[in-house]
Amino acid sequence: MRNIIIGTAGHVDHGKTSLIEAMTGYNGDELEEEKERGITIDLSFTNMKKGDVNVAFIDVPGHEKLVKNMISGAFGFDATLFAIDTNEGIMPQTIEHLEVLDILKVKNIIVALTKKDLATPELIEKRKKEIKELISKFKNLKLLEIFPTSIKDKESIDKLKDYLFNLPPREITHSKFFRYYVDRVFSLKGIGTVVTGTVLSGKVKLKDKIYINETKTLTNVKNLQVHGENVSEAYTHQRVAINLNIPHTEIKKGYLLSTKGYLRGFNRIDVYVHPVEGKELFHNMEILFISGAKRVRGKLLFIDKEKGLATIKLDENVFLVYKDPFVILHQGRVYGGGEVLNPINDPIKKKKKKIYLEHLKEGDLLKVFEFLVSQHKKGFGLLQGYQRFNISPNEALEIAKNLKNAIVDEENFNLYHIDVIDEIKKIIKDIYEKNRLAFISPSSLSSQLKWASEYLTKLVLDEFVKEGYLQKEGNIYKRKDLGNVNILSSVEQRLYSILDNEGLMPEAPYNLYTRLNIDRKVGDNALKKLTSAKKVVRLSHNLFVTSKNLTIAINKMKDIIKKRGYIDVKVFKEEMPMSRKYIIAYLDYLDNLGDIIKKDNKRYLKT
Repeated sequence: MRNIIIGTAGHVDHGKTSLIEAMTGYNGDELEEEKERGITIDLSFTNMKKGDVNVAFIDVPGHEKLVKNMISGAFGFDATLFAIDTNEGIMPQTIEHLEVLDILKVKNIIVALTKKDLATPELIEKRKKEIKELISKFKNLKLLEIFPTSIKDKESIDKLKDYLFNLPPREITHSKFFRYYVDRVFSLKGIGTVVTGTVLSGKVKLKDKIYINETKTLTNVKNLQVHGENVSEAYTHQRVAINLNIPHTEIKKGYLLSTKGYLRGFNRIDVYVHPVEGKELFHNMEILFISGAKRVRGKLLFIDKEKGLATIKLDENVFLVYKDPFVILHQGRVYGGGEVLNPINDPIKKKKKKIYLEHLKEGDLLKVFEFLVSQHKKGFGLLQGYQRFNISPNEALEIAKNLKNAIVDEENFNLYHIDVIDEIKKIIKDIYEKNRLAFISPSSLSSQLKWASEYLTKLVLDEFVKEGYLQKEGNIYKRKDLGNVNILSSVEQRLYSILDNEGLMPEAPYNLYTRLNIDRKVGDNALKKLTSAKKVVRLSHNLFVTSKNLTIAINKMKDIIKKRGYIDVKVFKEEMPMSRKYIIAYLDYLDNLGDIIKKDNKRYLKT
């Protein structure tokens, strides 16, 4: 089924809700407070179907004091059905709503000139001209059609309905992860917590685990409904009610539900912002920031006012994506809005950040990547592509392949500046100059450098092979001038020598491998051979001691028993000061000897 989301907007009492009721037979003003006051105070939802087309209406408030709710609804519109009273014409709230729609780039506008039965044909034509002139002033809005209507004229209502059913489908791009703002929360007896909202991206299925970003908790999807019908899946741009297995007190309007692992929250974001006509934005301005159903207080801090580049410092974390639209309110009125450029708080100096934001504003991601690589020479990850750039990691890789001064690690989705090659070369050269018997691998070097992937370290090691400085044997690199030295035998000898010299308190194997500049796998194989040959004994997970030193330890422990009558942790420490991990390991080994009795954590010699 093709789903179309239509927002209805306009000045208070211009007939939005009545128009919806005439088309659908449903009055969206379902809350008692709404019925009493006669205006829509929150978002109301209804729909109409014809064949395989479902038109969902989001009726948003028209009263000037309720503009925040109008913004929340507008975030998910495919098009807007704008109600203008034929007799009253364009009103202040009409203009403010159009300003919001322009900021949020809700492109398609359909105007319903309501109450036409109370107007003359001449007045209707006059209003049409005024509306066309007004909407033409907004760069992001496109007037599709103007329909004179009356709820008393069925033909005018049917004509509008047919037009809405035949709207062309909106292009939908399904990203890999689910994103959904909660715009209503309630609890139903026997069902539990239900939230409503519009799927912004991805899809959600029954039994899915979805992440509540604000509380960092996972919850399960118990049921899904699209306009009262149970469904197994819900997709991008659908209005969906989700039944969650979580108390309704633990979730609020404005919370963002998503697939876990794709978004990080920040209380500072960088944006492109512009004022609406007749208003001025200023530095350090206190604002209400609204994106989707999220509303957060904050301050506007300009980086370059002329170019509209700014940082917004917020009172709490927000979980936004590149190009997300937002609206700014000041003292309850719409003052401006724009789009998110940098949803992740990067520690970049103001002068450089300005350049970065200009590239983001232009949407030139190649220049963006060039900038990031220059700032993060030791690696910049593309796995955050969805949040940073609103593209998949694979799409980001395709852009990155066009970079001139970068190394692209496709397997790990990392970018490195070309300068790191010389830096890694110097580190490798130092290792082999200080230790001619170093036997390293890409993985051992990568674990030592932390920031360098195995792809990158292998790239550099292979360059040394081409230059004739190193020789590769399997996955191990050694100096070429060593000749045909046996790697495993060499490592065995050196490991045994160190373990023997370190006596009863040897270092953990992985520390020894680093000291010797040997690959971890090679080191593990050498230790296995030493233990198989019974030259070395494994006392615990990370404790290997030579058989010779173990014999010394056993004799000392037995001497202590003879002297003190028994041995335990306390006595051991008094007689042979060493850390608890060594003491426990030696005492455990002692327990396996035939001439030792253990009782109440004390060891005695058999008599």
